[in-house]
Order: sequence, then C-alpha cells, then structure tokens
Amino acid sequence: MSETQGRQPTVTPVRVVVALCLFAPFVAMLWVSSYAKVEPTFIGIPFFYWYQMAWVVISTVLTMIAYKLWNRDLKARKARQGGASE
Repeated sequence: MSETQGRQPTVTPVRVVVALCLFAPFVAMLWVSSYAKVEPTFIGIPFFYWYQMAWVVISTVLTMIAYKLWNRDLKARKARQGGASE
C-alpha cells in the first residue's frame, strides 16, 4: 500500500484559492443573462462580445495564478514530508 493511499485529501486555503481561480471563468461564461446585452459598447464592440473576449485574458491570468499556487503548495508539501521522514 503506497503512502498516499491511506491519506484523505487536504483542503487548505491555497487549494481553495486555486479552485476559485479555475471555477470563476465557468461561472462568468455560463451566467449568460449577466452579459447578454449590447450596452455598454467598447470601441464600437457590443458588450456581449467584448465581455467574452475579456474573459479569455482573465481566464489566462487566473489559470497562471492557479498553476503557480499549486506548484508552490506541492513544493511546500514535499519539503515538509522530506523533513519529517528523515
């Protein structure tokens, strides 16, 4: 039996932030009634279109943040486990 099979997943504040970063774009895009309108326009582009395009950039940033936080959390866990087992 491996070391990780006996453990329950740990919920930490960092993992909650990672989950929120990955979940926010889905909520923003699936809640269509919040952006299904023409006004306000941005450089002549209706709100419906530029809102979705803005979320492409926002989603990229949020995914990068989630990736960095996840890697930092994994490194911290490995450091703690390495120090505890030796």
